[in-house]
Amino acid sequence: MSIAIVTGSSGLIGSEATKFFHAKGFDVVGIDNNMREYFFGKDGSVEWNTNQLTKTLPNFTHHATDIRNEAEINNLFAKYGKDTEIVIHTAAQPSHDWAAKEPITDFGVNALGTLNLLEATRKYCADAPFIFTSTNKVYGDTPNILPLVETEKRWEVAGDHAYFEHGIDETMSIDNSKHSVFGASKVAADVMAQEYGRYFGIKTGTFRGGCLTGPAHSGAELHGFLAYLVKCIVYGKHYTIFGYKGKQVRDNIHSNDLVNCFWEFYQNPKAGAVYNIGGSRHSNCSVIEAIEIAEEFAGKKLSYSLSEQNREGDHIWWISDVRKFQNDFPNWKYEHNLRSILKEIVEATQEKYNSETKKLAATA
Repeated sequence: MSIAIVTGSSGLIGSEATKFFHAKGFDVVGIDNNMREYFFGKDGSVEWNTNQLTKTLPNFTHHATDIRNEAEINNLFAKYGKDTEIVIHTAAQPSHDWAAKEPITDFGVNALGTLNLLEATRKYCADAPFIFTSTNKVYGDTPNILPLVETEKRWEVAGDHAYFEHGIDETMSIDNSKHSVFGASKVAADVMAQEYGRYFGIKTGTFRGGCLTGPAHSGAELHGFLAYLVKCIVYGKHYTIFGYKGKQVRDNIHSNDLVNCFWEFYQNPKAGAVYNIGGSRHSNCSVIEAIEIAEEFAGKKLSYSLSEQNREGDHIWWISDVRKFQNDFPNWKYEHNLRSILKEIVEATQEKYNSETKKLAATA
């Protein structure tokens, strides 16, 4: 029996990993206590995804375990560890704004939770690769010192700054910058994952993601850029753009493309590896550009307003340089681009909206 332990198994990346590794023949042990609903309210709940995974995947077992609880994590790993071939850690508190409201909760989930999982892996399944979904926010606001120029619909790196032609690579410092409370807790987890690789020899792969997205995302205002944007268009909700005239740039990677990165790493893991991963120059957009494409697919206009106040520690321009990962794993390639990603999200959101509308009509 080959087991994959997946934390945040009902979230965007966790559920994608669960389905992917289940299809590869693994028994998947999912850990998800739906804290996303606590963070973001009903919009953020992943209970629907837990139910779907439980119904459709015969070799999936769900545990509503809090990763901050060391004893429960140890008990779970003691039970499954001897057969565990990979640990995929995607559970997190992912919002800048929310972290500032409850820094202790944020640090507990992101930093302490990660440490509990790393130590449990070391104790019970030390040979299993440990994949950690970090974030580009570990770089804080350092990317904002790049020479940027404002164009009609986006900010862009100045044309003569050729070093960033492919985006931002892993040599950028994560020190001496404003990270946001969220970014700081992820730095702690990121560095600890590296340390368990370099000090203890655990085969840790740390993936510093740009915007991770896809149709399974339970988007909310505080987290889930493309998913929440599309939800506002389809449901007719007002959308607020925070800062930078809506010209801030994000690269966007489909959850399936990211999980394929995990699969490549699993087959040839390294200890203490760190990769920037995102849509790169292949798939990126400003908020304004995303709105235009999503409106095209949805056939509806978005009601939105511009706030001059940007989020603390937020990036004006971020594009991931993914060449380090591509060099280490040359078989990996993108299967999705920005337009195909947005088309999928729009179609999934429309299907959900139509289903909810029919239910309401039936009960009226």
